[in-house]
Amino acid sequence: MQNGFLAYAEATLDYGVMGLLLLMSVITLWLFIERMMFYSSLRLGDYDNRDTLEMELTNNLSVISVIGSNAPYVGLLGTVIGIMLTFYTMGEVGTIDAKKIMVGLALALKATAMGLVVAMPAIIFYTMLLRKVEKILTHFDVMQEKKQVSNNG
Repeated sequence: MQNGFLAYAEATLDYGVMGLLLLMSVITLWLFIERMMFYSSLRLGDYDNRDTLEMELTNNLSVISVIGSNAPYVGLLGTVIGIMLTFYTMGEVGTIDAKKIMVGLALALKATAMGLVVAMPAIIFYTMLLRKVEKILTHFDVMQEKKQVSNNG
């Protein structure tokens, strides 16, 4: 039974945590591309209200932010599980083999590394998109001011 639990825990680490991080990475990239395509096809003349425009511009940005801020924690969870498995295996065998310990810990740390690999681009994408939103909103404000000046003048 304990060997079955150990195999299940290792599979959870490899497929569960790494799969979740891969999914988070794909979602981030997909949303980044979708937002950039939306921004490039945007026609400011279609909007009369700044708040409506801002809501359209910021759709799904929070998802990218959440992924960027939580991916390291998912990776850390994988690392903790991996370290627990390494110590559990050492306790079951009853011997201390430095090579097995180092291999187990190195494999556990791959989850943290993957979490960081997912988080860094997500935060970069989020920051880039926020800057793009600011620029579009500023351009909209300038257009609105020009409209008011031409209507009053």
